[in-house]
Amino acid sequence: MAGRFLSLCKVFRRGKKKGPGVAPAQQPEEPEQIQTLQDDAALGRTQEREPARGRFHRTLKMFRRLLHIRRRKTSVNEDVAITNTKTRETQGLTNTGTTPAPTMIAAPAMDFFKETAVPPQQRVPAKVKDIHQSLLSHVSADARLQRDIVRLAEEHPADVVLTLLRCAPTCDRAAAMMWRAIGSSGPAVEKVLPTLLCVMEDWPQHRMCTSDGDNEDVFALAATLVIWVIVPVYNKATIPFTGRLFVALLFHVAITTQQMPPEEVGHFWRACWEEHRLPSEPNRFAVQAMKALLYRLPSDKVVMAMERKRGWDTLLRAHTQHYAVGLLAREMHHVSILFCSCIAPHVLWHLSREEPCWDLPALAFLVEVLDCLDLSKCGGSVLNIMSRHLQSECSQRRRLALRGLVLLSKDPSMAGRMCSLSCSLLELLRDADGEVVSMSLRVLTNVLPHHGILRSSIIAPKLAEVLLLLFDHKNSHVQLLCIQLFCKLMELVVDEGKKPLKTIVNKSLYTLLIYCHDDNWHVAKASRETLHCAAKFLMRRDLEQLVEKEQLSKFVKCLLAEDRSRAAEHLRPNTEIHAKLALRAEEVGSSSGSRQSVSQEQHQETLKSTSPLSAAGAPGRADAGHNSCGFSPLPASR
Repeated sequence: MAGRFLSLCKVFRRGKKKGPGVAPAQQPEEPEQIQTLQDDAALGRTQEREPARGRFHRTLKMFRRLLHIRRRKTSVNEDVAITNTKTRETQGLTNTGTTPAPTMIAAPAMDFFKETAVPPQQRVPAKVKDIHQSLLSHVSADARLQRDIVRLAEEHPADVVLTLLRCAPTCDRAAAMMWRAIGSSGPAVEKVLPTLLCVMEDWPQHRMCTSDGDNEDVFALAATLVIWVIVPVYNKATIPFTGRLFVALLFHVAITTQQMPPEEVGHFWRACWEEHRLPSEPNRFAVQAMKALLYRLPSDKVVMAMERKRGWDTLLRAHTQHYAVGLLAREMHHVSILFCSCIAPHVLWHLSREEPCWDLPALAFLVEVLDCLDLSKCGGSVLNIMSRHLQSECSQRRRLALRGLVLLSKDPSMAGRMCSLSCSLLELLRDADGEVVSMSLRVLTNVLPHHGILRSSIIAPKLAEVLLLLFDHKNSHVQLLCIQLFCKLMELVVDEGKKPLKTIVNKSLYTLLIYCHDDNWHVAKASRETLHCAAKFLMRRDLEQLVEKEQLSKFVKCLLAEDRSRAAEHLRPNTEIHAKLALRAEEVGSSSGSRQSVSQEQHQETLKSTSPLSAAGAPGRADAGHNSCGFSPLPASR
């Protein structure tokens, strides 16, 4: 029986060797031999009870089953050479016993990772082009090909991005399939996004050399088009890049709105329009991509708020763009401070590049999200940017810079670093724009307690002189701020700065007396407080007491009695004081709701009793056009 068993093995082995394309059967391992012998012993114990022919057929059936199993194992690991008729390359494909679907392409093997004369990274651009060329004639890519694309993007992101942007700048159907495959993989997106963003941030074209030496320019808008394709498959891996991506899209909206695209960019965009039926203007397309990104975050409330307030239309007009950007920043700040914290550093980086066409909208955005920045790390950069725009000839830039400085000056650590801005702020106090003057005063008010230079003997008198002129400003809010700042200056000035300041403080007394009776209650209150501070600064306890007792008419008489030689000079201001006091007397006389004014005799009596010039021996004609010294009265202050 043993001899017959061995002869059967030889027969089957010879038969297997004759089969074409089949690898020789391997010798069974020792445990397999032991199991065969055990089976043979069991068979021997029953051979007396079975006919010889039946035993032979049973043994033959068992060996056929064994050989069938071994052949299946061999065929699974077997490689078959298949030639791609499109590329004429021989590619190793795993023979799984199934035929790919007709619409799928055969996945190219990653043979460029093997040892060859050319380094693998230098063959990546060629491989990307081959994949793109192959996909042009097929409906979709199979799973194997998608894995290959993703692997290329993960290991050689810059080469993949730049090569694909060069060979398919309009993102045709084949390129879109490749980009979507990349976008569906978190690690791949994480690798390719930095390169895409670098391309987007260089307007209008970006130049970077790939591993094969190609340094052809790529269009920034081509990268924006890719972002629009990838956004629908947006995944969590892109979250760290969201802030930079949003700013890059906003940059494209601004730059394509304010500048006509170069001729070559125009030709490129017309091709994109024909390929995808996109908006005819690049700025409208960038807005469309930005909306898609906001919907994916999700920040749909921002999109709807901008629609409701017609912000998107305003964004697409160059002369109103910075207003729309400011609105967008405020709406985003309301929805997510965390998102704004991701955006603000990238806006700051763009502003540091000093791009004139982008500075104004970027500055408008930054001012709205300043509280989202860590000023301990980037406070110096912010201050430099605000200082640069503070000296700009553009009124909008100056106003935005001042808005930013108002916010920054509320932080004591930042207020103490604004020493270099004192001269610029003093100049802006003479600006014709009341809002600019108002914001400059607010910054100085916040900076003054932390600023030794403003309290010095050089700067303090200059500031006091400008403030004294602003007492008569037509804007009541400016009046209030400058009167309050004048008071704070007197309180904080150091000893060496008091002497040159005394002359200006003396001049301010008469003007402050006038505004103690101002129609604006806040201005009147601030004037009384500042008048009391001025008397204290001049160390005039008698004048302090008169202010405290609200005996302002005696205050005037006291001043003029001490300086009779200058009584005529003070004629005009005191005439206004008398008019204010007379008006108050009329209001008192018309108590009980009567609208009738006091009689002319009562009015003259009020003027007579309150006329400091008469009390001081000066001419009593308050309506004189010129005084006895020929001094022309000052123009009306209101």
